[in-house]
Amino acid sequence: MFERRSLKFPITLAVAMIVIIVALIVGWVLLALNSQIYWALLSVGTLMFVLVLLGVVIYLTLTIKAINLTRRQSNFIDSVTHELKSPIASLKLYLQTMRMRQVSEEEREQFQKFMMEDVERLDGLISHLLDAGNMDSRRRGKTSSTIELAELIRGVGETVCLRYRVDPGTIEFDLKPCQVNAQRVDAVMIFRNLIDNAVKYAGAPPQVSVSMRRNAGNAVIEISDNGEGIPKGLRQKVFGRFVRLGEELQRKKPGTGLGLYIVRTLVRRLGGKVKVLDRDAKSGTVFEVRLPLADSPQGLQKMPDGAATETKPDPAIEV
Repeated sequence: MFERRSLKFPITLAVAMIVIIVALIVGWVLLALNSQIYWALLSVGTLMFVLVLLGVVIYLTLTIKAINLTRRQSNFIDSVTHELKSPIASLKLYLQTMRMRQVSEEEREQFQKFMMEDVERLDGLISHLLDAGNMDSRRRGKTSSTIELAELIRGVGETVCLRYRVDPGTIEFDLKPCQVNAQRVDAVMIFRNLIDNAVKYAGAPPQVSVSMRRNAGNAVIEISDNGEGIPKGLRQKVFGRFVRLGEELQRKKPGTGLGLYIVRTLVRRLGGKVKVLDRDAKSGTVFEVRLPLADSPQGLQKMPDGAATETKPDPAIEV
């Protein structure tokens, strides 16, 4: 899952810089011994010095990227460790309680309910990690179909409300009929992550709205919440792997920093775009997703030969 980058280029760069420095030293010695080739050696030496300077800049850039990646991976490990430890500790406590003393039938049912929630939390975490790990190779050879987004988004919203045990009216829908060519599971993952984040990070009481319209051959979906929002300087960074705002061990909300990375990867694969917008005169976050419509030229290019073209009613959506 972690980004594996070859060490060949940094090592080659370092060796090249060492060779250039040695050549510079030799050139300075020759320059001191023989003044007849002064200008030739000076020109070559200047060029080598510029190359060394350029190499230092590139090496410094690579080092900063490596440090940032290490920091994100450290945050990711802290997050996953916490996400695994909390439900396991909770399950252990309930099981020990049921084993060590007699509990009433009402308490037993309540314990089983909480234990099932912990199991679902673990299952969701593992699924999230597998989705992110397989993102580069998954389902490229499978066939897309024409999907009616309105019904799919409503189904995802209802499932998210059930997960967080909030009133279904928490999410306000304003959806126009729009069809896109995509694999259904990919579309579910995109909007599951976005709506899940909107409900999870919304304020109190939570207010989430999902709107969809047609614009210039695209289905434009906006998902907004009334949470704290995302600073402008971090709106591009939040789509990176393992990126979460703030210090990992001080966060109150669970997560791995992979949800928005999955969203961006799948949206780009469908030929669309996703970005963060300002919420007019209100606090919160607005995510805008643009996907090519099935009947647009770009959308037709995404439909492989022999792919299904009919729109079928959405079955129960598992997320």
